[in-house]
Amino acid sequence: MGRGVTLSPVRHVIALDVGGTGMKAALVGADGALLHRDRRATGRERGPDAVVEGILDFAAELRAYGAEHLGEPAAAAGLAVPGIVDEPGGIAAYSANLGWRDVPLRDLLAARLGGVPVALGHDVRTGGLAEGRIGAGQGADRFLFVPLGTGIAGAIGIAGRVEAGAHGFAGEIGHIVVRPGGTPCPCGQIGCLERYASAAAVSEAWTTATGDPDADAADCAKAVASGDPNAVRVWQDAIDALADGLVTALTLLDPRTLIIGGGLAEAGETLFTPLREAVRQRVTFQKTPAIVPAALGDTAGCLGAGLLAWDLLKSTDRTEVTP
Repeated sequence: MGRGVTLSPVRHVIALDVGGTGMKAALVGADGALLHRDRRATGRERGPDAVVEGILDFAAELRAYGAEHLGEPAAAAGLAVPGIVDEPGGIAAYSANLGWRDVPLRDLLAARLGGVPVALGHDVRTGGLAEGRIGAGQGADRFLFVPLGTGIAGAIGIAGRVEAGAHGFAGEIGHIVVRPGGTPCPCGQIGCLERYASAAAVSEAWTTATGDPDADAADCAKAVASGDPNAVRVWQDAIDALADGLVTALTLLDPRTLIIGGGLAEAGETLFTPLREAVRQRVTFQKTPAIVPAALGDTAGCLGAGLLAWDLLKSTDRTEVTP
């Protein structure tokens, strides 16, 4: 877990990635080194107030660890959370999974940590920031990060940063309508991409096809690899929907690199080979981007939170030395 006492103080930041079931944390050095890592349950069954208190307690423990083992407390903190996030205001506006509304997390965390600078970010955009700078999109001036999990989201990378949009909704590719008149989506629309191409959607379709309530997307991918015709049909339906949504996105954004992550990407070339072909068949005047798997796995959000903290700290340092 990164234990050990150092001989001289090491400047570092706290990075926290809060998920629906678990929290991942790290103390991150200026060179990006992970000096200490930890995990714990989010505890959403205890209610939103308890979740917030758990986040604050976890961060305080990380601060204490840094002070004891790294010679000084953290200089800043970055926090990535799910749902709707007002990043400039530092407010976790809404999360269906965690049950909170309009929580001023940035100020609460700064107060708990003794007034250090705190950056609050959306989990997918924060993960995209990490993939763009130090992961699969490294070196790309324009990229689109699309994790395929329970739902589908997106992060639009532009010159080393991730675009949040005017209201914090930029990149919500999962709610592009790809099948008008199709399956209703909890967002209120009908035929959204994530109802057809998310890991959850593939799991649901494969369960229906097999009659096995325990069947999931990973099982479907294995069956595709073995040549099961039912699996190939379910998988291709998802690929087609995904390609339709991605071509819409690349028509609007013209990314140089398209990074696919999340649980569905764990299928490897079972996903990427037909997906690249499906996108190639759909483009006309557009330039086809490199379509690559995400490189950082489930550490992306935590690493991105560390980047947010260091960005904020560098910005603060520049402000302090400006005459």
